[in-house]
Amino acid sequence: MAKPTQIEIGLSAAIVAASGQTPLILTVRSEEPAEVREPVWLPFGQFDPLHHRTLEIGLRAWVGELTNLNLGYAEQLYTFGDRGRHMQAGDSGPHVMSVGYLALTRLNTENERDEEDHRGTSPVGTRWMPWYDFFPWEDWRGGRPKILDETLLPLLRTWSQEPPAAGTPPRAFGRRRRLVMAFGEDNAPWDEEKILDRYEILYEAGLVEEALRDGRQAAAARPSLPYAGLPMRYDHRRILATAIARLRSKLKYRPIIFELMPETFTLTELQGLVEAISGRHLHKQNFRRLVEGSALVEATGATSTKTGGRPAALYRFRRDIVKERPSPGLRVGSRG
Repeated sequence: MAKPTQIEIGLSAAIVAASGQTPLILTVRSEEPAEVREPVWLPFGQFDPLHHRTLEIGLRAWVGELTNLNLGYAEQLYTFGDRGRHMQAGDSGPHVMSVGYLALTRLNTENERDEEDHRGTSPVGTRWMPWYDFFPWEDWRGGRPKILDETLLPLLRTWSQEPPAAGTPPRAFGRRRRLVMAFGEDNAPWDEEKILDRYEILYEAGLVEEALRDGRQAAAARPSLPYAGLPMRYDHRRILATAIARLRSKLKYRPIIFELMPETFTLTELQGLVEAISGRHLHKQNFRRLVEGSALVEATGATSTKTGGRPAALYRFRRDIVKERPSPGLRVGSRG
């Protein structure tokens, strides 16, 4: 009688916060010496059905134990179950399926401890890192990222002209067409939500360190790999890409941005965070008209002088708007 396949269910959390105009992701790192330290990874733990009635309860429980964070908004992303996703020698252990979550939290004095102090009760350290460290080609706030034209796209164009390796599963679109749709080639629009598509293409083309670690032939055949953002352990950069794409999408039809804002804020601070999450610059007057027309915020009557210049009016999120309209959001359109 064949031995039944063992399956473990893990919970992986892409925990997002913001510091000013920098979107941050909480990462975990080994306490091994720097010279042997593995890449960082997302917080994750095992689902215990005997103690956790739901997956989300399990997520919140072990995140609190690991990080001392109280999560705010949380939603399930996707189930990641590819064999070998937790690369181990021989890969003969139980098959680990991980349910990915996007979770948001506000930074405060307690949460903003530096990387040496932010350890919670776990033997591993946690560290807030800018998410663009992992996806530098996704930040368009200062214009088109140089890494695209100077490094990635020339290699991807060459790859797109090569035939797929024998035995490669067929796809609905060929390499060139996928490159055009994901990276905005041939004057196609850049879609800021296609983060996972772009990462998957880079992985398939063997241009990220995870592909070399996983033994992908496309990466092994290259004499050297270009810099394509910081790697993550397991398939956690794929999970992070999924989380960022979800958050960018949610901005347009849910007031989710206010889960990351302080209780009071200026419109400039709000615009800066929306730009940081979406990865693109927004026209100031158009943004203000959009916010005022959506009735998502209300003036507090107070002002802020933090910038040292002219006092700026402080606003707060109108939580009653959710009762008035179930799906309000900042309908910032995609880049053309």
